[in-house]
Amino acid sequence: MFENLSDRLSGVFDRLTKQGALSEDDVKTALREVRVALLEADVSLPVARDFVKAVQEKATGQAVTKSVTPGQQVVKIVHDEMVHFLQGEDGDIGSLKIDNAPAPILMVGLQGGGKTTTTGKLAKRLKEKNGKRVLLASLDIYRPAAQHQLEILGQQIGVDTLPIVAGESAVQIAKRAKQQATMGGYDVYMLDTAGRLQIDETLMKEVEDVRDVVNPRETLLVVDGLTGQVAVEVAEEFDGKIGISGVVLTRMDGDGRGGAALSMRAVTGKPIKFVGLGEKMDALEEFHPERIAGRILGMGDIVSLVEKAQETIEAEQAERMMKRFQKGQFNMNDLKMQLEQMLKMGGMEGIMGMMPGMKKMAKQVEDAGFDDSILRRQIALINSMTKKERANPQLLQASRKKRIAKGAGLEVSELNKLMKMHRQMSDMMKKMGKMGKGGMMKQAMKGMFGKGGPSEADMQAAQQQMAGGKLPGGLGGMGGGLPGLGGGGLPPGLSGFGKKK
Repeated sequence: MFENLSDRLSGVFDRLTKQGALSEDDVKTALREVRVALLEADVSLPVARDFVKAVQEKATGQAVTKSVTPGQQVVKIVHDEMVHFLQGEDGDIGSLKIDNAPAPILMVGLQGGGKTTTTGKLAKRLKEKNGKRVLLASLDIYRPAAQHQLEILGQQIGVDTLPIVAGESAVQIAKRAKQQATMGGYDVYMLDTAGRLQIDETLMKEVEDVRDVVNPRETLLVVDGLTGQVAVEVAEEFDGKIGISGVVLTRMDGDGRGGAALSMRAVTGKPIKFVGLGEKMDALEEFHPERIAGRILGMGDIVSLVEKAQETIEAEQAERMMKRFQKGQFNMNDLKMQLEQMLKMGGMEGIMGMMPGMKKMAKQVEDAGFDDSILRRQIALINSMTKKERANPQLLQASRKKRIAKGAGLEVSELNKLMKMHRQMSDMMKKMGKMGKGGMMKQAMKGMFGKGGPSEADMQAAQQQMAGGKLPGGLGGMGGGLPGLGGGGLPPGLSGFGKKK
């Protein structure tokens, strides 16, 4: 979503950081370009103006012009100011007031903004991450099959839904949901209201009546992130009439320009609580201003990368793998596990987008024809092998290679590349394993998957280390399933895997 803005800003800052000393004119010229970049990204004019003014006040002082690295100083000021604009005064991220059971959450928004799907995603998150008993109720009596849609989503995620009674009004359904949530011992009940236009007075009155009946602990406005500045106007309108406590931005994985996210907090004063990043039911993330700012400015987001790694691989499994690698054992099963891990973490593009300095390499990777389909082809080749062949790749001679390639519907040359990649990674694992108890592998696995995982301070330190162009020990090797990315290049052996021109 922030790709264009990120590219424009990184160009401005590259020029700044290459200069040894900065004059006030240099800073002013750079900030003019920053303002244009923000406006092109659909950030509202008052917000862009205030942002540049705030940065200029801090960036034209003695502390910057006399600094050892003035360019980097300016980048840091822009980063901190961006975090402030995204976060506002309170730093309460992604938390919901769901203390007094049963806590009502009212979901509101325009038609087609992804409200029902977001309700399901949030219910799944509350159930799995917060351990809450959730009841879902659809108040949408206008859209055909809207209530059935929420019922099906509830079945998919294992969350109870309020039985549908034909002919009831939205207020009657809300009262019944409140009663059932109280009697059934639920922690949270979520009310999915009908989509409306902000000019539709009748429907706005209906949602006001529902609000008065249930007195929600949270009123979340679901807004389509692709609608740009209209999203900010919608938020102001809903807040004026109903009173919202937070915003959920959907379709943040799309190709919109991201201006709504940057303007929303500054204009409305309401926090962005969550962002939707796809259609799957687990594609909902907390909105972390400092991480978003880091991604926009090309500093990466190593904290989210570590969290993703922790979610997709279990500590026991990691411990077993570590013991194998220390003995110098690395077979095709281990390689397959790493390739699957990369896909689970968002594929090559998703991982590189979070790694500092790697965003600039994404173009090279794309030109080389490397994408996630290559990872899937490699997995298909490994799946085509017998158990014995996976455990002992040295068994693979000419006749076996033909059979495996044919089974995967690929060429023997691709299998040869896979085997070369395996040999290189195997050698790397052996070297890392020999580094002893205090070695890179041990530290990497401990940091990634140790008891309770790394502390926030550890992850922030890693973020700073990576902003300097270095990967924290282990992430370059095994860490979170990122084979061989430590050198800043493609994983060993992958460079030959591009699409045929």
